[in-house]
Parts: sequence; structure tokens; C-alpha cells
Amino acid sequence: MSENHLVPSSGRVEREIPQEAFDWYDEYAHGLIDRREFMQRLSGLAVLGWSMTALTAALIPDYAQAEQVSFNDPKIKAEYIEFDSPKGHGKGRGYLVMPRNPDKKLPTVLVIHENRGLNPYIKDVARRLAIKGYIAFAPDALFPLGGYPGNDDDGRAMQKSLSRDKMEEDFIAAARFIKGHAKGNGKLGAVGFCFGGYIVNLLAAEMHEDLDAGVPFYGTPAAEALVSQVKGPLLIHFAELDQRVNKTWPGYEQQLKQNKADYQAYIYKGVNHGFHNDSTARYNEPAAELAWERMLKFFDTHLS
Repeated sequence: MSENHLVPSSGRVEREIPQEAFDWYDEYAHGLIDRREFMQRLSGLAVLGWSMTALTAALIPDYAQAEQVSFNDPKIKAEYIEFDSPKGHGKGRGYLVMPRNPDKKLPTVLVIHENRGLNPYIKDVARRLAIKGYIAFAPDALFPLGGYPGNDDDGRAMQKSLSRDKMEEDFIAAARFIKGHAKGNGKLGAVGFCFGGYIVNLLAAEMHEDLDAGVPFYGTPAAEALVSQVKGPLLIHFAELDQRVNKTWPGYEQQLKQNKADYQAYIYKGVNHGFHNDSTARYNEPAAELAWERMLKFFDTHLS
């Protein structure tokens, strides 16, 4: 099954902050320009009357805004768990969250962070899934270097320094670990954002027999040599203004059609890369909530 949709949104934030600022932040966040260049470009907007303080406060994540489910919520149990990763860095660690005292076997979901480690937003996503009845496991790719350092700039630099191949193997190992959880029902889902969206697409290729439902948010496809293995089911989310990622979609979709893969793709109109992340001004509440609602229905269909 294949579908493409344009989804309307309020566009409130995009009208308040110039689109160039979002585009520059995306370049900065993905290593295409450094912080100095990013700030110099923003200073050009300041000349036109935009406050640098307001611009940076809006674009740089404020993770205090991202907590929708408290880590102290009595309905869930959260802990850090290590797992073996013999083809990766040897050992990995992740944030495991599940409903407290479940009375039945539960589906498992791997939650995969962006290109800067296991930040508070991603941990909150795991808690949101646990509240809905899933065993959620969010690995930290930065564990071999001591874990997420508490700020995104250092986190990005740390993640960039790691072997890409070993990182990928760590996530594959994490997926196998959580799929086999003693309280799991044997079904595995995965959701990832940005770099994490890429990892979901990678798992859909490398683990096409074991991944029961994949949900990449604005993620690029796996390597060309692997995408012929993707069978789905996949629920793919794109931001209309995300030119960097969106240019990879036509080729990927063509391959999915050749594979006769089970997939749905939604393009959310007028929103930026990162529209689900509620810690920055890129967040778009109508689009984020709609994408989340669709994801829960998708997981319920394929993981129950």
C-alpha cells in the first residue's frame, strides 16, 4: 500500500520567524555549517530588527518544555539498562520505560534519538509510549563516550566522532535486545527522529524479518545496497519545508514500490524538519499531534 498526503497546519511559528532562520538552524544542526557561521547569519536578521536573543531562544532546544510525562509518574517504571553489542561497541545502554506492574505481555518499541545522543525530549517520547502501554527502549549512541553530555553542541560532536558502522550495529543489537524482553509479546516497533529516522529505515532493511512496524520521522533511507530489502510496514513522516531530507524521498519511494513494500507516507504542510520536537520553535502542535495519533494507531494495528 502506498499513500502520500499533504497535511494542513497552523503555520503560526513559521510566520513569526523567517524561514531562513529555520533553514540555517537545520544546516547547523546537521554539520553543514559551524556555530560561528550560524550566528553570523542570524546577526543579519538582527540588523533587520529581529532580536538575537529571541531568535536563538526559539531555535536552540529548551528541553524543560519537552516533558509531557514526568519521570516520576506512578503509572510507569523507568530505568537504565545495558545490553550486549558484540558487532558494535561491545556494550550499549538505554532508557527502558514500561507500564508499572503490567498484567500481560506488551509490545516493544525502540525509540531512536537524533544526531546528538539521548536528550530529554527523546526520553520523554519513551515515557509517552509507556503511558500508552508499550515497553519503550531508547538507546544512547553516546554511551561508549560516557553518554549524552547535557548539551546538544557537545552531543553532536561526540556522535560525529563515533564509528558510524559500530553505532548502527549498536542500534541493531538494541532492537534485538528489546524484542526479546521477558515481558514483551515478541512484536517490535521502532520510531526515530532525523538520524533516528534513518536508523528506522536501516532496521527496516537489515531486520526486515524482525521489525513489525517502523515509523521514521524526517529520516533519510538506508544505503542503496540495502533498500531493496525493505518490505515494511512503514509509516513515514515528512515536513514539507525540509528540502534536505525530502529530496531523498522520490528515489526511496520508487524502490519501495519496486519492493512491493507496505508503506504510508505523510507530508505535513508548512512545517519544518523537527516539527515533532516540542522543545524548539520548529514544533508544530497540530502536525505533531496528528503524526503521533497516526503512529499509535499504526503500532496498535501491527504490534498488538
